[in-house]
Amino acid sequence: MTDNPRVLIVGAGAIGSFYGAILSRGGAQVEAVSRSDAAVIRERGFRINSHDLGDLSFRPHAVYERVEDVQQPPDFVLLSVKVLDDLDRAALIRPAVGPGTVLVLVENGIDIERPIHDAFPDNPLVSGLAFVAVSRTGQAQSEHKAYGRLVVGEYPSGAGDAAQRFSALLTAGGVECPVSESLVTERWRKAVWNAAFNPVSVIAGGATTTTILDAPRGEGFMVTLMQEVCDVAAAAGHPMPESLPEKSIGGTRKMPPYHNSMALDFLNGRPMEVEAILGNVIRAAQEHGVSVPHLASVYTVTKMLQQRIADEGHPLGV
Repeated sequence: MTDNPRVLIVGAGAIGSFYGAILSRGGAQVEAVSRSDAAVIRERGFRINSHDLGDLSFRPHAVYERVEDVQQPPDFVLLSVKVLDDLDRAALIRPAVGPGTVLVLVENGIDIERPIHDAFPDNPLVSGLAFVAVSRTGQAQSEHKAYGRLVVGEYPSGAGDAAQRFSALLTAGGVECPVSESLVTERWRKAVWNAAFNPVSVIAGGATTTTILDAPRGEGFMVTLMQEVCDVAAAAGHPMPESLPEKSIGGTRKMPPYHNSMALDFLNGRPMEVEAILGNVIRAAQEHGVSVPHLASVYTVTKMLQQRIADEGHPLGV
């Protein structure tokens, strides 16, 4: 690998373009795949405004409309598409993966690595957890509101050379990127927030984090949901600190009002990552005999809303 490794972003939305900007600042040659925004990206690059980091706008070294158009395998493929039931992520990236390509997943959910690992057993697989508030505001345009830390580790475990090299690029770009020996544990840690706030934001009509917490008994309800996720994580062999739910509430309070990814998908009538974010937690609870009545109710109602979108074509019925 050269001193300026090639990184191909597949899924160049808010998350992908944000970390693409950081990787570019860290010395990587960033390329992007974007079917719908390719022309805009070629014309003016990505426009990213950050409340904390200033103007992160950048122009990729190459822009492709399809992964099949990538002629030479990159050093890293960063996959940041949504984890949806009808999307074969392994097939999506296969045309760009070479023998030495490191696969990096920056995606939400529990147990999302297995299909990629099974499809590419000989390629290093780095899984990443983004603790960032960034939202798409237009074509190839996004706003970074807070945070940015990315925790990475190799799957199924370890903090090997591939993870260290990727971490070094992000660190050079100005974002904290610790390497974990147990990324699966870190996934459960993030699920404590995601499995609670994402579906509740949908049930509440696309509510922001502030609206959720400021509602009567809203904060207590979110703590209850997060505690149930902690119970499942512990049963699965990944115990969390007792203080995590309350600490997560405090961190959320410090953010500006924020529409999480599922809320934005709901408001725009797009497919939602219900199974990856919450469904897999429910199934783990069933596997380990953990009672999660509040999470189960939230899951059921979220699935009802998901079905309504499928039937009617728009979450708000307009």
